[in-house]
Amino acid sequence: MQITNSMMSAGLSAFQSGQQRVEQAASAIASASGPVPENSQAVANITEQMIQLKVGEHSAKVGARVIQSADEVLGTLIDTQA
Repeated sequence: MQITNSMMSAGLSAFQSGQQRVEQAASAIASASGPVPENSQAVANITEQMIQLKVGEHSAKVGARVIQSADEVLGTLIDTQA
């Protein structure tokens, strides 16, 4: 059971990290909304936040898949014990 608990913890941690990254990037993008200035630094910042948004999305998906795998492992262990 310890393996499943550590898998669940790792998956939950990855999911929460991804969710936090998405929230931060979305907030930064929203605060920079409006007319896009011709300033290349502002454009670079928005671009970086879009990248962080996508990285957060992938991190959350990986975490969800790890949680799903841990759930399947737990189900298999329970079936094996029964």
